[in-house]
Amino acid sequence: MNIRPARVEDLPGMQACNLQNLPENYTMKYYMYHGLTWPQLSFVAEDQGRIVGYILAKMEEDLADDEEPHGHVTSISVLRSHRRLGLAKRLMIQSQEAMATIYRASYVSLHVRKSNRAALGLYRDTLGFTVQDIEKSYYADGEDAYAMRLSLKQSQ
Repeated sequence: MNIRPARVEDLPGMQACNLQNLPENYTMKYYMYHGLTWPQLSFVAEDQGRIVGYILAKMEEDLADDEEPHGHVTSISVLRSHRRLGLAKRLMIQSQEAMATIYRASYVSLHVRKSNRAALGLYRDTLGFTVQDIEKSYYADGEDAYAMRLSLKQSQ
């Protein structure tokens, strides 16, 4: 299993992985925007040349004057056939390190469905994220999201 920076030609494979696994889907234009604007922050996991996981990440835009630069995980997914191999953790760490070193991000944020126990375990228990807030009806189907955050200051 190889983790490497995502390239423009990986975007269709990333989208296919998303469509297969997640209810929140994005247009190719959205993937392209991330890939071209923050090319250092998105990564793919590949197995024999096939994309089996990805992380799509960005730096937050439109910051208030007193707001520190910070990253955001837009989407992360690993195919069911390749779960429980540590790929999501490796993808997260790669992206977090890039946010901290390249963009001097002070923290990374993400949203996760309240019902997604596996993701909550990864983010909270394995990676050390904390819940900052609950965003009511965040998802299109009305489910609430935990807004989570991890400080990156120790990584710099």
